[in-house]
Amino acid sequence: MATLSTPSAAPARRLPFWASALLPLLALFAMLSVFAFGDPLALFKANLPPVESLTFERIRVVPAGFEVTLINSGPDPVTIAQVQVDDAYWQFTIQPGATLPRLGRAHLKITYPWVVAEPNAIRVITNTGLTFDGEVALAVATPDAGPREFLAYGLLGLYVGIVPVGLGMLWFPAMRRLGEHWFGAILALTLGLLVFLLIDTQLEAFEVAGTLPNVFQGISLVLFAALLTWFALLAVRSKGGVPRLNGGHPGMPLAVLLAIGIGLHNLGEGLAIGAAFALGEAALGSFLVIGFTLHNVTEGVAIAAPLVPRGRSSEPAIRPPRLTNFVGLVVLAGAPAILGAWIGGFVFSPILTAIFLGVGVGAIWQVIVEVGQFLRRHAQREGEPLVSWGNVGGFLFGLAIMYLTAFLVSF
Repeated sequence: MATLSTPSAAPARRLPFWASALLPLLALFAMLSVFAFGDPLALFKANLPPVESLTFERIRVVPAGFEVTLINSGPDPVTIAQVQVDDAYWQFTIQPGATLPRLGRAHLKITYPWVVAEPNAIRVITNTGLTFDGEVALAVATPDAGPREFLAYGLLGLYVGIVPVGLGMLWFPAMRRLGEHWFGAILALTLGLLVFLLIDTQLEAFEVAGTLPNVFQGISLVLFAALLTWFALLAVRSKGGVPRLNGGHPGMPLAVLLAIGIGLHNLGEGLAIGAAFALGEAALGSFLVIGFTLHNVTEGVAIAAPLVPRGRSSEPAIRPPRLTNFVGLVVLAGAPAILGAWIGGFVFSPILTAIFLGVGVGAIWQVIVEVGQFLRRHAQREGEPLVSWGNVGGFLFGLAIMYLTAFLVSF
């Protein structure tokens, strides 16, 4: 008996890969365009007042008065109508215009006869009657970028960065004489210094993040910068990318990592110090530099700690680091403070400061992990408990040193 064969169905044609990937993007773009240009939510916004928000990004004190940079951090346009200085109305000019679109910037020039070292309050009033306030803590002329100012802020970074780190490393000969028995305590002291540095940097980063417009999500920005920095250092460490600077010393990679982490912290610290001096908040406080110098001396101690000899007498001697190695570590840890002072003094940006402080947090955290592992391996090799009286005492002593020197900064 003959059977009838039916033609097989033609296979369904598939979209090319590029089309299947592009189609959802086009649909998303179409939906966003409707909301951006068609305003389908107009019914819900009827008869509601505009939501206004202005943020003072920076106030410069110039011979003629004040120059103010504002950001519209709200969802609606904002129109600036009047300006008050110390509760009195003053004339002003504004560029590019009085109305700021969402995320728009405006530059105000206010002619005002300020008096040196006196505080001033600046209030911006919108056409709806809302007010936004800024403050000049001490009226001191904001420096312009010139050779003299460039040198002055560079020296400021030198005083709080390179000099104290170098002074801290001068304790290396004394630490060498402590012997193997005290090596764990020295590492624990380093760990205490770093833990305090981590907390201090994190709090400072959150403080700066709190001054950013809400749209920038300052705290999230800090945490993301810290997380990315931590992952980047993990990747560099796993690839053996940390230079030794001296191939014969096993502690040099950790010392370099410490210098990198502290250097990133000092970059953010230099930003804060440079901005404080530029804004007049520390123009009369040379004691602030003394406090930061004492505070940062401990960073040199921390960097030198992994270089202390720890071998037994039966093991071959390890060649001590050369002077050039110490100089390289000092520059690596301290020089970023100079760059930070320049940025903070001349082109200060709260967003940049928050990011750099977040980077410092991530770097210090990775260094804490490395020092902790180094201390654990040392305890295992010596057959001692990780949490011994000597290690606990060193850790608490490191915290106490940082706390007392930080007290001098804020005294």
